[in-house]
Amino acid sequence: MNKKEVPGLEMLRAELKREKYRRRYGKMLKSTVYTLVVVAAFAVLVATLWMPVLQIYGSSMAPTLNEGQIVICVKDSEFKRGDLAAFYMGNKLLIKRVIAGPADIVNIEQDGTVFVNAAQLDEPYVSEKAFGECDIELPYQVPDSRYFLMGDHRATSVDSRSSVVGCVSEEQIVGRIAFCVWPISDFGRIN
Repeated sequence: MNKKEVPGLEMLRAELKREKYRRRYGKMLKSTVYTLVVVAAFAVLVATLWMPVLQIYGSSMAPTLNEGQIVICVKDSEFKRGDLAAFYMGNKLLIKRVIAGPADIVNIEQDGTVFVNAAQLDEPYVSEKAFGECDIELPYQVPDSRYFLMGDHRATSVDSRSSVVGCVSEEQIVGRIAFCVWPISDFGRIN
């Protein structure tokens, strides 16, 4: 009788060991999934509230930004001349360069030379000057709480020079483009 109980007892111990392992494995799996969900939620929260990640479409910011690049936008409320700003225009997210701020006076000559408050802008980021699509009356004074933005590829960019876009209000601006993360060859800070 002892010999019959021993094999049954061994089977019971082996089954108990498997059940404990299964429970431990289940707890560990559940813990790992919860951790991954929390990390993913935190990443989405950061990307949505403080540092949105954007992909570039179009060529209006060439050669500074090219189609397909992925950039990080930093939420900011103050912009200075030369900053790249992402803003909403209708349901589209556009990226342009800050040329002038509230109360500044902008003038653009026919050859594409830009003046702000009667001083010519030094624009090393523009590869080819162009007057572009401009249907506003120049010189133009930027209204309060608004920014005058232009693309770096002046010949094709539709920006504040056009009444379709106009000056961008502070509420429309998502933030300042600060960093390129893709492709790896372009990885780094954006000027």
